[in-house]
Amino acid sequence: MKKQRTILKQDLVKKLYPNSVSVSAAMQQLRREIDISPEFKEKIANAGHPKRHYYNKQQLAIILEHFCITMEEFHEL
Repeated sequence: MKKQRTILKQDLVKKLYPNSVSVSAAMQQLRREIDISPEFKEKIANAGHPKRHYYNKQQLAIILEHFCITMEEFHEL
């Protein structure tokens, strides 16, 4: 099985916010969560370019750590 090096932001928010009305609303919730904490925002920016349509593995790990989710739990979602 081939491991992914990146994950699309849309796929991530679908898993993090399954009860959201739409993908754009879920993206807005994630952006709001990131903007609330300057430390969190800086960690994500330092791990890679934040303006792309995907997150790299380091950024994903930072986000999951913030939400207290392990990689195994994330893959089960």
